[in-house]
Amino acid sequence: MPNTSSGPRVGLFVTCLADMFRPSVAFATVKLLEQAGCSVEVPERQTCCGQPAFNSGDRKTTAEIARQTIDAFDGYEYIVAPSGSCIGMLHQYPDLFDSADPYFLQAKSLAARSHEITSFLFDVLRSEALEVQLQQLQFDHKVTYHDSCAGLRELGIKQQPRQLLSHVQGVELEEMDEAETCCGFGGTFCVKYPEISNRMVSNKTDNISNTGAHTLLGGDLGCLLNMAGKLKREGKPVEARHIVEVLAGMTDTPAIGEADYNLAQQL
Repeated sequence: MPNTSSGPRVGLFVTCLADMFRPSVAFATVKLLEQAGCSVEVPERQTCCGQPAFNSGDRKTTAEIARQTIDAFDGYEYIVAPSGSCIGMLHQYPDLFDSADPYFLQAKSLAARSHEITSFLFDVLRSEALEVQLQQLQFDHKVTYHDSCAGLRELGIKQQPRQLLSHVQGVELEEMDEAETCCGFGGTFCVKYPEISNRMVSNKTDNISNTGAHTLLGGDLGCLLNMAGKLKREGKPVEARHIVEVLAGMTDTPAIGEADYNLAQQL
């Protein structure tokens, strides 16, 4: 449903993982964008960004998905997603088309308008209204932050989430060792190389636990699902949340991988 705000018209790229596993991340993203003055819409024609096919070498299918995505987000001033990984894939769309293909220029336009949420809020909008909203929040916990490979290396996202978090009252950020090291998820990587993936996420959860943090934060659900699952299996008492849930003040729901006890009681 369209928002009536007079601000920038933003198309939300929901992402598959938010849609299937953590809808609260999409709702939190909408809330933040609206607080920053944006008019937010969620195109119904959107599907996957095409990254699984692309990483598997299926460029034909990836190009078909790219065309659908380009058409779905036609006309929006910006495209924003709570995922550096998916936005990084959108930035690769121009490479899928020959320069003579009509979709080549459209792909370049889409890539130029596509942003990860923390980068969009901090680098593009810099909304004073949102800053006031953040300063009214309270999150009295020690947190640590994981830098996803795609967000950091493809999009240059490092300080943006940390700067936004600094406005929230009560947050104590404790950096973990090797915060920039891969968690071992890597999409299809964890399926192709499970032993290597497991060792990588074990190293990561050790570093997380050593900070003494109550909450692990990150900007990509794939990484967070991977680390949250490992933390639970190891019995480490660290919650995992997407950063937008804290920035939007939506932390009253169970953390990633935690049971919804109210729902369980209803069942």
